[in-house]
Amino acid sequence: MSSEIQLHGPSKPGLGADSSLPIKSPPKTPTDSAPTPLRNPILPTPISTRHGTANKLTLIPLIFLIYFEVAGGPYGAEPAVSSAGRSTPSSASPCSPSFGASRVPRHRRARHRAPGQRRLRPLGDRAFGPFAGSLMGTWKYLSGVINSAAFPALCVDYLARVAPAVGSGRARAGAVAGFNVALSFLNYTGLSVVGWVAVALGAASLAPFVLMAGFALPRLRPRRWLAVAEDKDWRLFFNTLFWNLNFWDSASTMAGEVERPETTFPRALVVSVVMTSLGYLLPLMAGTGAIDAPPSAWGDGYFADAAGTIAGSWLKYWIEVGAVLSAIGLYEAQLSSSAFQLMGMADLGLLPRLFARRAPFFDTPWAGILLSSLITLGMSFLSFNNIVASANFLYSLGMLLEFASFLRLRRSRPDLKRPFAVPCPSRP
Repeated sequence: MSSEIQLHGPSKPGLGADSSLPIKSPPKTPTDSAPTPLRNPILPTPISTRHGTANKLTLIPLIFLIYFEVAGGPYGAEPAVSSAGRSTPSSASPCSPSFGASRVPRHRRARHRAPGQRRLRPLGDRAFGPFAGSLMGTWKYLSGVINSAAFPALCVDYLARVAPAVGSGRARAGAVAGFNVALSFLNYTGLSVVGWVAVALGAASLAPFVLMAGFALPRLRPRRWLAVAEDKDWRLFFNTLFWNLNFWDSASTMAGEVERPETTFPRALVVSVVMTSLGYLLPLMAGTGAIDAPPSAWGDGYFADAAGTIAGSWLKYWIEVGAVLSAIGLYEAQLSSSAFQLMGMADLGLLPRLFARRAPFFDTPWAGILLSSLITLGMSFLSFNNIVASANFLYSLGMLLEFASFLRLRRSRPDLKRPFAVPCPSRP
């Protein structure tokens, strides 16, 4: 998460954010100004950077960044049909529990921290100590950068259909490296730029599936949705579902770059959940209900073939181009969240201060972008299945620790001030 946020203290005078014991505040002096009332004191309030609010994320770009963190379209969901059949189409911390809560940098701490205010600790740190918090952040970070490695290779694979020379050997390696460098530089230009690019990429990559669903309506036969695969592969099925629906919490690392995060984030999450659900459900129902292809035919990239059968070759080519655009959006969203996570971990003292520094003109965490890009480049030459398996494994470890921390704090610290409440009892 960005370091440029202020974490306000408790809503009641004399109570610390991490303790139920009273904290005696120092007497006020004539120079002290009265605190501004907050509707939700535990949520982070952005502190204006030297560029003001021009580079802050607003609602629409944040929606599409969250969408690309998780899905980016139904591309890659086809194995869920081939493996099982057609009928199977946190709240104790203001930031994501999986990532460390940022603090105000050391050189700004005295100026921005209120008397008696304490630094907010990450969820894993609160529940099990600093080692667990560091481990959770490391697992989630590595899962994100490894997951990003699949997308430059995917772009090159689609490019090879037009230019077969880049399909193998040194030409392929050069093309993968070129995509990594170009997309990383785009990320370096600023989060607001990346956000609006994500809006354009999302619109261009989702539009062909809207058209596909419309063309499929006259051809739908509900009986086709009941077909099941003869040889079910439940491991592939659940692995595909998990990979296509994870990383919901990744965007929280950028909360310090969002305008009014206490209201913008909940709205963006609601809209992105609806977009993700419809983005998977409608194309799968259209494709499986409009053509008689058996479940075994639904391999990677079959959406393009299904669209060609339903509407013609023009829609097939559009979906293939859309797959490249979606991969670019996925890469940009993942790289942004990974870089800002390193900035947050550096602010917590878990990494060198180098990772908390921003570029002089674009105001982006250049060290985090550089390191994440290098790791992603190195992993880009692994097979797609190995990339997905590694990312899922590390993300699963982080999620297990995340939920364990949540349950532990629900039981041991029911007094914590929570901006959002999960409707279940705190004690058995």
